Amino acid sequence: MITKLFTPKNLRNLIIILVVVGVLFLAISGYLTPLFSFSVSPFISAQSWLSQRYLAFNDFFNSPRDMATLRAENARLESEVAMLQSEVVALQENLAQSDILYTLLDFARTNPEHEYVAATVIGREISPFLQYVIIDKGSNDGLRHGMPVVTQQGLVGRIDALISDAARIQMITDANSTVNVKLQTAGVEGLVRGSVTGEISLDMVPVDVEVQIGEILMTSGLGGTYPPNIFVGQIFSMQSRQNVLFQTGSIQPVVDFSNLSAVLVITNFDSVDISPLVP
Repeated sequence: MITKLFTPKNLRNLIIILVVVGVLFLAISGYLTPLFSFSVSPFISAQSWLSQRYLAFNDFFNSPRDMATLRAENARLESEVAMLQSEVVALQENLAQSDILYTLLDFARTNPEHEYVAATVIGREISPFLQYVIIDKGSNDGLRHGMPVVTQQGLVGRIDALISDAARIQMITDANSTVNVKLQTAGVEGLVRGSVTGEISLDMVPVDVEVQIGEILMTSGLGGTYPPNIFVGQIFSMQSRQNVLFQTGSIQPVVDFSNLSAVLVITNFDSVDISPLVP
């Protein structure tokens, strides 16, 4: 019986089982870790080297195509950004123009004593000695020579020349422009003149009148050029000299003439040339 138990086959199987159990015990105990690391490290290194070579090989053949794709995509995105920026600028300009037109409309509603035609500034005199702008309305729109022009801020000037679909406005800053005004607080009249530099000044104020800085100037209606009670500006400074009948002053206009973009033409006022009657 014992002889049958220890046959060569059974003994071999027993040895194999013992070896497997021993290896498992050594592996679980950690005694075989250095051996495994030593035996596996060459394979890991070889795999890493092959992986790096493969990636380099793949990049070598695919990078030019990827770069071309990226350049095309970048160009497309830059084009879209430029288009969006243009649209933003256009929207901002339209919004600003809409705000100006709304303000002009509100001014016309609060000043119903006049009739108005709204116009857009389409040109400006390039000479520094002439203060003119050109608008996109003319005789076909009912405009005539001498009609006053205003904004929601105040007086701009008057129509100096016109054709069927455009008109030229002489601004009150022009050297040949004069506006009869009244000083609201002082209760006297004066004359506002333009200049070659675009500045406006006050003249013909009696020397014995006390004028306050910041005094508001409104059109007086005298002279037949402008209707009364249109805001012109405020007194910035006054100067008086001995042995003169009148004092002069510097005026801060209320209209920003350098940024005019839209105006209102008063169409129900007819200017009157009274110069032949002035002695």
